[in-house]
Amino acid sequence: MSDAARAADAAPRPVTGPRIARLARQLEAARDAAARDALTEAFWEGAARTGTPLVEPLDADPGHRAVTFLWRGHRATRQVLLMATGIGDHGRRADTLLHHLPGTDVWYLGYRLRADHRGSYRLVADISPGPAPADPALLQRRLAALTAHGVADPLNPCRLPVRRRAGESSVFALPEAPAQPFAGRRPGIRRGAVERHTVAGRAPGEAREVWTYLPPEGAGLSGAGRHSGADRSGTGLSGADRSGSGRPVPGPLPVLVLCDGGMWFGRLGFQDTLDALIADGALPPLVVLSPDAEDTGAGGGGTGAGDVGPRPGEPGGSEARAALAAFLTDALLPWARTRWPLTADADRTAVSGQGVGGTTALYAALTRPERFGRVLVQSPAPGGPPGDGHQAPGEADRPLDGRDQALDGLAPGPDGQDRAPAGGARSCGPVVHLALGLHDGAASAAHGAALVPALRARGHRVVRTVYNGGPDHACWQGLLADALVAAFR
Repeated sequence: MSDAARAADAAPRPVTGPRIARLARQLEAARDAAARDALTEAFWEGAARTGTPLVEPLDADPGHRAVTFLWRGHRATRQVLLMATGIGDHGRRADTLLHHLPGTDVWYLGYRLRADHRGSYRLVADISPGPAPADPALLQRRLAALTAHGVADPLNPCRLPVRRRAGESSVFALPEAPAQPFAGRRPGIRRGAVERHTVAGRAPGEAREVWTYLPPEGAGLSGAGRHSGADRSGTGLSGADRSGSGRPVPGPLPVLVLCDGGMWFGRLGFQDTLDALIADGALPPLVVLSPDAEDTGAGGGGTGAGDVGPRPGEPGGSEARAALAAFLTDALLPWARTRWPLTADADRTAVSGQGVGGTTALYAALTRPERFGRVLVQSPAPGGPPGDGHQAPGEADRPLDGRDQALDGLAPGPDGQDRAPAGGARSCGPVVHLALGLHDGAASAAHGAALVPALRARGHRVVRTVYNGGPDHACWQGLLADALVAAFR
């Protein structure tokens, strides 16, 4: 099946789920208000038991499910907005307004989704006085303002932290979505050590906050860098985890440089996934160096791994990417190797990122192949909004600056054809593990589609994965674990 056919098959389509249709029929046939109230209460009791969104089979369509998002409103509820990664268009937010079942407190919105879909979402109720604006432009403005107040689904216990906010998103995975067996904290296994450090760059005044992960075998080395006054630990790990009780470090350790440490370690707890992978023998003990998304130098002015789009007033993000790549290769890796026994073998050194950070990781690997032999990229984006490298749920297709090309020279030629180097020569470079989401958004989808043949034409081995989701940590956390296993096995 072609990518276009996959995308069409996975495209969300509005549908009324069986349980909502049945409730509507029952309400219509109810003899009085008391009977309608009893039916509504029974519906909510059922939703609380099964959890939400409601996931139901569709007759004669076993490859898809009816997925119904719910909100329990009250008299002041004017409208309810769904913000879901890969569902709807942020430029037409009214398309994802929930429907109200008249005479009840039930608000609902159903979609036909392919049975391997995974994603995160938030909901927000508009309780503003007066009716919603009738003018589409004013309504769009109202709904856009509401997005800052989105919350997790009260009836869905599966949660995911939201970037740069105290709140959470809810996560749903349909029955055929790829398993994520290493996600979450697993009891009874040995723990690695996580710390934060301030690492100076090569440019005057440049400094970045970096999260580090040391495996259980190297947890006793977690204080090796503390002689620097700028080093700061802080993950609440137990004394045993930091005491040196781990087994001896098995020689030079593989290295992963992972963009956006604040999200991966500060919010998502990715160390739990690493601990589980190592405990099961799926991943060798390795060290992770994970710079924050924003630099912290008083005069640095650079951008971090998750914040590599052009800043206001800048023509593009290529200079920011070059600066970050220089920091990763010329400052961060040498800094880490003075503290821990890390490999210098490029084939055992990987760099990874997601979204705009993924494009930066790819740039770093392609421009410094002597440092990085593997690059693990999810949902690479050609650019991003100033000051933010990641989208919140429901904001997967923001306009991108066409001047900010992700990688110069890695797009098809004018006739749309990629060409191998003259004479059939094959270049040597990093292996690219590339994961592309069917709901990454039009600009990112086009960018990802162009990367694959361009990279292969230049001699790179590309391990390509297509998944039914969008630019979403709910998907990325499993994809990154899978890519790590493939890269370091």
